Amino acid sequence: MLLALLALSAALSGTDPIDDALEAFRSLHAYSVTLRAETDRTEIIKYHYKKPGYVRMEFEEPHKGALLAYDPLAKEVTLRPFGFIRSFKMNLSPESRLIRSSRGHTVDESDIGALLEDVDRLRDNGTIEVKGTEEAAGKMAALVEVRGKEGFEVDGINLYRLWLDQESRLPVKVEAYDSRGEVLERVEMHELEVDPEFPADFFKLE
Repeated sequence: MLLALLALSAALSGTDPIDDALEAFRSLHAYSVTLRAETDRTEIIKYHYKKPGYVRMEFEEPHKGALLAYDPLAKEVTLRPFGFIRSFKMNLSPESRLIRSSRGHTVDESDIGALLEDVDRLRDNGTIEVKGTEEAAGKMAALVEVRGKEGFEVDGINLYRLWLDQESRLPVKVEAYDSRGEVLERVEMHELEVDPEFPADFFKLE
């Protein structure tokens, strides 16, 4: 209890937690996380990221066994839709509807940095409030709410609720709401690992 109160006191008296999260993302070189997203369906994805924007996604639910890799230099996505047919691959644009998320997000804007940029835009046109500390995705986290003023929205979102890990300062859970208070998306980020070592060809589907 004492540790939680001290953490909350630091959060309330310190720098802006969104600025801290943005700085934490700028400082890292790579990360891995297991995403569990709840929209009109459940998506579970092992997600790996490496600057300047390489992405590898290993699908657990739906499309179990599918693999996706994005090369930011070539601006091309390689998709292996069937894990049991390794030779079958598709090369796609990141804008392809085939590989957009249920909320319409593209692969090249799927990382934590892109999320925090949207939150930053909403904060610049709204308010921010630190609500307290609680456990989220197995981490002790500061709960922060960012709300757009007078119904202002970013990509249809008027309110973000973010749980920021006290250790890494990165989000481990996010909820997004529209101006009517309807939940649009709920994402938990389990097993967050900052700056893991990846094999040289990890972001290629050979």
